[in-house]
Amino acid sequence: MESTRRVSTPLLIGGLFVVAASLAVLFIVPHAYFIAATYAATTCMIVVTYLLTRYRGLFRPGVATIAFGLVTAVALYLIFYLGNLGVNALHPLGMSTSNENSIYSLIASPSNPLYSQVAVLGFDAVGYESFFRGALQTHLEPRMGIGSVFLVALIDALLHVITLNPLWVVTTFIADSVWGLTYYYSKDLTSSVASHFVWDLVIFILLPIR
Repeated sequence: MESTRRVSTPLLIGGLFVVAASLAVLFIVPHAYFIAATYAATTCMIVVTYLLTRYRGLFRPGVATIAFGLVTAVALYLIFYLGNLGVNALHPLGMSTSNENSIYSLIASPSNPLYSQVAVLGFDAVGYESFFRGALQTHLEPRMGIGSVFLVALIDALLHVITLNPLWVVTTFIADSVWGLTYYYSKDLTSSVASHFVWDLVIFILLPIR
């Protein structure tokens, strides 16, 4: 992973700007174009990561790291399940299940075939983990240690402010923190991608939390 750590800060900031712009477009397009815009945004993340790192040393698949990713996916689902109970009971910051349902409707809409939902969730997992963990967190980790996990989670959460959905911002920070810790301890992007993709499948398709 040493080669990825030599990415210059100006180049990384430029990459972050491109990714932020693609996410801004994603969050403001009409809902009918959300799937297409998601492919565009996540493709930007993958391309930027490739240009910055060539993906050298990022994927080190093994049984242990993949299993670790599956465990963190289950743990994150349980965190969201308990959090949903808290939101329904307390309505913090005015958040409610209506905020939650607006997120589900973008992906798990009856107008989107199942194969389309699975495919876009796959791109979502690879794209986000590539840039935010593989490029950004890997670059910051040598200087910040575990703090890089939470700084990257905060950056991604702040990029979601444009949605004007406070629940989406909070859940992004929580999910990114878990995936960041997954990558921090596994040192294998396969692990965090597996965690992200499995969590996406379960929470959006198999066992949605309402």
